[in-house]
Amino acid sequence: MENQNDNKYLGQEKVSKLLFKFSIPCILSLLISSLYNIVDQIFVGNSSVGYLGNAATTVVYPITIIAVAFAWCFGDGSAAYLSLCQ
Repeated sequence: MENQNDNKYLGQEKVSKLLFKFSIPCILSLLISSLYNIVDQIFVGNSSVGYLGNAATTVVYPITIIAVAFAWCFGDGSAAYLSLCQ
């Protein structure tokens, strides 16, 4: 079992260090998502659909981001709630 002192770093560590530590995975995931969108635009633009395909993916991408934001919101909220229920 883990040492009890290992679980208290959120309350004892400096906020700037914690913010930096926890923001790195978030920034990397956003960069990978953006890279995926760029590569998708290249492949769709070079296919037979051409500029119409690029227009479609450009319109759908913000909708996808909003859907993912709600999914993360409900997922994180549910995980926190279930954690508190134990």
